[in-house]
Amino acid sequence: MYIPFVLFATFYLFVINSMTNSLCVQKEIPEEKQAKIFRTINVLITILITSSFFRIYLT
Repeated sequence: MYIPFVLFATFYLFVINSMTNSLCVQKEIPEEKQAKIFRTINVLITILITSSFFRIYLT
């Protein structure tokens, strides 16, 4: 039951990271700022995925 959610979460995180990379390339964001942008977005998406997991499977 948990495997589809984990696969979806992994795919979703991959898609968000590729969209973030496209944004950084398109807006020509310096390399120094890209690491901070990726870290922030990944933390926020991980929080979103974790809260979704708890809402779906533990309630």
